[in-house]
Amino acid sequence: MHLKIDPVFIPKFISLLVFSCAALNAIAQHQWQNVDTAFGPLPSGIHVYRSTDPIDGKPSIAYYVRIDLANKARIVSARVGNGKRYTPTQYFEQESVKPVIVMNTTFFEFEHNSNLNIVMRDGQMLAYQQHSLPGRGKDTLTYRHPFGSAIGIDKRKRIDIAWLYTDSTRSIPYASQQPIPFFKDSIAKHSAAAMLEKGQFRKWKMQTAFGGGPVLLQDGQILITNNEEIKFAGKAIDDKHPRTAIGYTTDRQLILLVVEGRFPGKAEGATLKQEAQLLKEIGCIEAMNLDGGGSSCLLINGKPTITPSDKGAQRPVPAVLVGF
Repeated sequence: MHLKIDPVFIPKFISLLVFSCAALNAIAQHQWQNVDTAFGPLPSGIHVYRSTDPIDGKPSIAYYVRIDLANKARIVSARVGNGKRYTPTQYFEQESVKPVIVMNTTFFEFEHNSNLNIVMRDGQMLAYQQHSLPGRGKDTLTYRHPFGSAIGIDKRKRIDIAWLYTDSTRSIPYASQQPIPFFKDSIAKHSAAAMLEKGQFRKWKMQTAFGGGPVLLQDGQILITNNEEIKFAGKAIDDKHPRTAIGYTTDRQLILLVVEGRFPGKAEGATLKQEAQLLKEIGCIEAMNLDGGGSSCLLINGKPTITPSDKGAQRPVPAVLVGF
């Protein structure tokens, strides 16, 4: 029997076929290849994966590292520049015992080489969250007060992502498990009591922590708190850039993700939504964005993964994550 198709329906049929193929391509998960052998011997509980699958049809290069924190031998810590900025390779070279992992983390400002987010090492706060952002133009007398996000690892190697309040007069950060919308007024800095009234906070007793933002995944779903954290203005949430992100799975696997970008025709980067989708596919239940762009860098045994977007050169940063 021969199937006859009315010519009138052929254009509609082709359109439906193209739409279906595009939809399948959009929902297809990335294929990740284990590339442990490309980075020399790795200790048990650390694995490296690479994907060159396109992101929404655009060329892409991405890597992620899986660190098994259920393995007692695995350690994740922080290093800071103490008023200076160093490249990830320089941080690697400064260590007497060379770390397996070095990755950029916090946002920062160039004038004083200061971290703009929390950094904790061995339970001590080395940098604090930024809670007051001065307005511009007509709003020069107005301040916006956000509660930025951070990821922490406690003594038992339990992992958590939360929205924080920190103060240099308090030795422990305070965390909310729900995003807190920023507020604005004419007060440059509020008291700790006034800030803590804005949400349900508890003491956040972590050994290691890094801030960044916005949060990308909550309870395994894509829920981006860019508006609450006022990280990227306007339509910047949809801009493609090199990305660095961090998250974790239900079985205490810490996930470190980098996406190469700003190389047209080779690796164009990812939007925050695309970054979140990658982390969801990998299996993260919570995840957050870290500083990206020219700062994005991930070293394995001192070897680079992605090519930095600043003419291929690593950008000096005031803090990094190190893993052993």
